[in-house]
Amino acid sequence: MDFALSPLAQGRLAELHEFMDAHVYPAEPVYQRWRAEAGHGSHDVPPVVEDLKAEARRRGLWNLFLPDVGGLSVSDYAPLAELTGRSPVLAPQALNCSAPDTGNMEVLHMFGTPEQRSRWLEPLLDGRIRSSFAMTEPDVASSDAANIATSIVRDGGDYVINGRKWWISGAADPRCAVFIVMGRTDPDAPPHRRQSMILVPRDTPGVEVVRALPVFGYQDQEGHCEVRFTDVRVPAGSLIAGEGDGYMIAQARLGPGRVHHCMRAIGMAERALELMVRRAAERVAFGGPLSGQGVVQQQIAESRLAIEQARLLVLKTAWLIDTHGAKAARTEIAAIKVAAPRAAVEVIDRAIQVHGGAGVSDDVPLALMYAHARAMRIFDGPDEVHLRSLARREIARHA
Repeated sequence: MDFALSPLAQGRLAELHEFMDAHVYPAEPVYQRWRAEAGHGSHDVPPVVEDLKAEARRRGLWNLFLPDVGGLSVSDYAPLAELTGRSPVLAPQALNCSAPDTGNMEVLHMFGTPEQRSRWLEPLLDGRIRSSFAMTEPDVASSDAANIATSIVRDGGDYVINGRKWWISGAADPRCAVFIVMGRTDPDAPPHRRQSMILVPRDTPGVEVVRALPVFGYQDQEGHCEVRFTDVRVPAGSLIAGEGDGYMIAQARLGPGRVHHCMRAIGMAERALELMVRRAAERVAFGGPLSGQGVVQQQIAESRLAIEQARLLVLKTAWLIDTHGAKAARTEIAAIKVAAPRAAVEVIDRAIQVHGGAGVSDDVPLALMYAHARAMRIFDGPDEVHLRSLARREIARHA
């Protein structure tokens, strides 16, 4: 395996380092102050976000996640995704590389009709709108996609959608213009052919954003929402691919997307470790700096081990996707979704501990990063589902 970056990726990475130092990190307190003044329940977009997007685009740091657009392989993009993870709220969005838009753009790029691409993919790639992916439901265990109960019923030249979703990221953002909704088109089909995906404009009658759910008390600007679809009618041409293709589409969007998520988690862990080491060197207790205490040294060393192990596994996965395709990397794709968030949670937790009371405050980004990393162990499939998949493949391999 060769993890060397292409010349294009090396240039983009150097440019991104400069962009982060000169623009993103200084924008973090500006963003937080604006949101605090706007109020806890506000989902308006701080103006500094558009400033960052304009600067990123000027530097050529735009849509880097999509190989056919950004010119980077999955392996090339991985270290850039890691770097954006150091500022998970601002950096991915500044580069037009934030979820759920990235996955939705990949879906439209791979499976969208020319009309669907023109109406939705082009403005998404241009950063003029945002989108949501509506799969998870409150009334069923959505970790098993076969349970999805939202109905998508053909009625003449239309489809009619009824159902209730939640944890729909981005749905409260005023820029959200479209949902990709997953639901049942044929309840009697085999389990993996029951589901379909369909495009639903945000302003369609019957679409109701009920509430935005906080994560560990944090109310993200874009919102993670409960959404109700009541007799929502869209033209039949809104269906993505064909009836029964929902599960296939979901699997296709997961491979590169998991690499992006996991590398951003590693970026959070790296920043947490950096903050931990600085705090340990500056803080004096019991006659010397904390960095001189054996227990703190062990926390630092364990954190470095966890980060390096997780990073190598994710890079291996990216290399497999590039060289053999996502199907050949299924085991690794499941593995990184467990390993990377787990490592990030462990490292951030140690950093919080070394910071003491400051670690759970908003004076440092650790508490917010912990909320993001801990939630990753649930969204996009909980750890238990991926461990189940890993165990089944390992058992089958030795059978």
